[in-house]
Amino acid sequence: MTNRRSDVTAGPGGVMTDEVGVVTGDLTVQTEADDDGALRCQVQYQGADEWYRITGAPTKLEAGTDLDAVHASLVQRITHGDG
Repeated sequence: MTNRRSDVTAGPGGVMTDEVGVVTGDLTVQTEADDDGALRCQVQYQGADEWYRITGAPTKLEAGTDLDAVHASLVQRITHGDG
């Protein structure tokens, strides 16, 4: 499994998660892809143990898209308040 991880501060409105609703503040964003292209996009409060799935995040790498591009897009959405 390949992953990308970034520490960010959530923009206005935070980021919606499947498990706990909106999370805000200083977060770690992680995007993982398995060998079949299945994605897991999640966030956690920086320094915490629990991860939360990002609601509405892509679940599969589309043809011609790479993990870096998906991760960069998620980070941008979260930091600009559209996560």
